[in-house]
Amino acid sequence: MKVLLISGSPRKEGNTAIALNEMVKVFEKEGIETEIMHIGGKDIRGCIACGKCRQLGHCVFDDAVVEAGKKLAQADGLVVGSPVYYASANGTVTSFMDRLFYSNSSDLRMKVGAAIAVARRGGQTTTFDQLNKYFTISGMPVASGQYWNGVHGSAPGEAEQDSEGLQQMRTLASNMAFLMKSIALGKDKFGLPEREAPQRMNFIR
Repeated sequence: MKVLLISGSPRKEGNTAIALNEMVKVFEKEGIETEIMHIGGKDIRGCIACGKCRQLGHCVFDDAVVEAGKKLAQADGLVVGSPVYYASANGTVTSFMDRLFYSNSSDLRMKVGAAIAVARRGGQTTTFDQLNKYFTISGMPVASGQYWNGVHGSAPGEAEQDSEGLQQMRTLASNMAFLMKSIALGKDKFGLPEREAPQRMNFIR
């Protein structure tokens, strides 16, 4: 099994990395392969609504979004970590997630998703809510921990002092591992739920 972890902080070795690496320790104990993609320092533009992804099966811009889409297709779970900017995920993470989930042609159903937010003080829960919406619109079960997933820290390294936050990361990873393994057993025995043809209804015709 494999989990893809996305680090959206521009600080490669900052507090978001500390939180994600705390999860990696648990995944490794559970025998789950991990890969961390650091996107925080990359130039990732927003979606331009060109619609080319419907023809190509991936975004027209060949950058980290396309790379992540290929990795996600082979993964059993996805963790997205973002620092909090104005009570939401930073611009890089938001652009990345918009394009990844809109352009990806692979079936994301029953891949387990988890979001974590890192803040000096506030805005974690709104960021957490924002990121979870990408999972729930895609048929992805959302892993839960023992609180709303986040750690606190401002200067790089301060997250190491948030013992409760780091415990949250370990609990989240443990629960996510259990959920992924349980889903794998269910898929082997029952397969994926039957999918109805989509019914779309615009409010303005």
